Amino acid sequence: MSILTDNTEIAAFCKRLARAEYVTVDTEFMREKTFWPILCLIQLAGPNEAAAIDPLVPDVDLTPLYTLLANRKVLKVVHGARQDIEIFFHLTGKVPTPLFDTQIAAMVCGFGDQVGYETLVARLTGHRLDKSSRFTDWSLRPLTEKQATYALGDVIYLREAYEQLRDRIAENGRAAWLDEEIDDLTATDSYRIDPVSAWHRLKPRSTDRRYLAILREVSAWRENEAMQRDIPRNRVLRDEALSEIAAHPPETRAALGRVRGVSRGFADGRAGEDLLNAVAAGQNLPIEDAPEPRPKVTLPRGLGPVVDLLKVLLKQRCEYHNVAQKLVASTADLERIAADDEAPVPTLQGWRREIFGADALALKHGRVALAASAGHVQLLQVNGAGAADRPAPAPSRSGQDRPPGRRRKRRRERRPSGQTPDQPTEGA
Repeated sequence: MSILTDNTEIAAFCKRLARAEYVTVDTEFMREKTFWPILCLIQLAGPNEAAAIDPLVPDVDLTPLYTLLANRKVLKVVHGARQDIEIFFHLTGKVPTPLFDTQIAAMVCGFGDQVGYETLVARLTGHRLDKSSRFTDWSLRPLTEKQATYALGDVIYLREAYEQLRDRIAENGRAAWLDEEIDDLTATDSYRIDPVSAWHRLKPRSTDRRYLAILREVSAWRENEAMQRDIPRNRVLRDEALSEIAAHPPETRAALGRVRGVSRGFADGRAGEDLLNAVAAGQNLPIEDAPEPRPKVTLPRGLGPVVDLLKVLLKQRCEYHNVAQKLVASTADLERIAADDEAPVPTLQGWRREIFGADALALKHGRVALAASAGHVQLLQVNGAGAADRPAPAPSRSGQDRPPGRRRKRRRERRPSGQTPDQPTEGA
C-alpha cells in the first residue's frame, strides 16, 4: 500500500511533488463526535506518482506537506474543496494556494450543479469507482488494502479529470469565470470562526431585538463551549433550546432546568452558570446595540409569476450557454431581481449579467419574450426584432392565441362573398 508513515519518506515525496506543475489533493476525516474534524489521511498525486500520508502516526511531521500546500508554483487540484480547506486552515491558519476545484470547473463547463466526484470521473474518463468504503471509519488502524485503493482513487483519477476540464475551460474562454469562483472559495474570512456571528446559523423565531440580543449571546457561548470541549454544537445544547432560552430568558438555575432540552445536571453545573451569565448579558445590552433583524424580501403582489418566468429564462440561458444554474442565480436572487432592477446580487454583475442578468431585466420589462418552438424554449425580441439565439419561428396560422369566438367572427367578416369555408382567406 502506498501509505507513508516515515517522516523521511514524507519529506522526500513532498519534495518530488514540489517540482510538478500540479498535484491532486484529497483527505479522509471524521467529525461525528468532535467540533474540529479529525484528519485521518491525506492523499496526494503528481502527474507520475501517488501516495497517502498517515497523519495519525505518532510524532509525524507534516511540515513538508504544509510547505507544499503553500507553494504558489504548484497548483493544488481538489474536488469539492471547502471541507478540505477548512481542515488545512484550522491546522495551519492558511488556505492552500493556488487552487483548482474540479467541482466548480465542472459547473462552469455545464456538468450540472455540484456534480459528485464519482459521476464526474465516469463522464470524463470512463472509470467506474468502487465507493463501498465511503463510510468507513478512517481513524481505525491498520487500514486495509481496499481502503487504500479507494482513498488513492480519489486523487489518481482526479488528474485526468482536471486535465480535461482545464482544456475545456481554455477552449471556451471561461477561465475568468472559474477564477472568480475560486477567489470566493479561498477567501480566508470564510474559514474563520467568529462566535459572535454564530447566531446567523439559526432560524430566529422572532424579530424582536431583545430576543435577538439574547440569542446572539447564548449562541456565542455555545460556540466557544463547543470549540473548547471539541464536541459538536448540538452536544452542548440544541438549537431549539437556545431559541427557547432567548424567547423566555431564565434568571435562575431552577428556571434554566425547566427549559426543554436542558437537563437539571446541566443547569446546576458550571455550564449552567456560564449560560445564565450569557442570558444576562443579552438582557442588559443597550437596545441600540442589539442585532437588527435580518431583512426579509417580500415580493410585491403580482410578482410571483415574474419570478416563475425568470426561472424558465434561467434554465434556458444556462442550457444555451452550457453552465450550471446554481452558479448563475438562486431563487432568492431571482426574487430580488423581480422586485428591484438594482438588486445587489452577483447575478447582475460580470459574466453572470452577460449571459443572464441583462436578459432577466429585459424579460421583466417586456423587451424580450419566451416562446416554445420545436421542443425548445427561445428568447425573442419583442416587436419583431427576431430571436436572440435562433431565427424566430414563422407566425402561427392557427390563431390559437385569440379567443375562439372572436376568431370565428373575424374570419366570417373577412371571407369574400361566395367563398366556401374550406378555401383559405387572405391573411388567415
